[in-house]
Amino acid sequence: MAERKTTFDPASHRLGKNRWFEDFVLGECFPLPSRTMTDALFAAFQLASGDNHPIHYDVEYCERHGHRGLLAHGMQVFIQTAAGAGLFPHVVDDSLVAFTEASCKFLAPVYAGDTVYPSLEVARLEPQTSTGVLTMSATVHNQDSVLVMEGQHAYVIRKRPVNP
Repeated sequence: MAERKTTFDPASHRLGKNRWFEDFVLGECFPLPSRTMTDALFAAFQLASGDNHPIHYDVEYCERHGHRGLLAHGMQVFIQTAAGAGLFPHVVDDSLVAFTEASCKFLAPVYAGDTVYPSLEVARLEPQTSTGVLTMSATVHNQDSVLVMEGQHAYVIRKRPVNP
């Protein structure tokens, strides 16, 4: 039987080795988990957001306006790109300063029953003195490979500390 380690340091329990601004490269991809958009998710988002427009909860209204079913809230699609759902925040545990900016464009409808595939990709690296701004392209595709949303996230990331 192997000898057991007698001490445990919670700080060493990590999903990945910390990375610094210099460790990122253009085009690097951070896929996020896919998710099927359900009526229950629509209802939960409606409750949390307070958005009560019938396009999100009234099937008859949707059909009268040319939609095949309940239409996802735009912000509900955007939040699928939350970096916290993937590995990115775990590799910047010690270097992340701030999430500073987000934007998005909605390109196609997302309906109840659609499965979305969000992803973040390093699109721009702007070095500063002791930090840098890492801009990620945020995309969401549906099950038919249609790009339904695109946007950006910006993060301030520390540069690797100089060891004295």
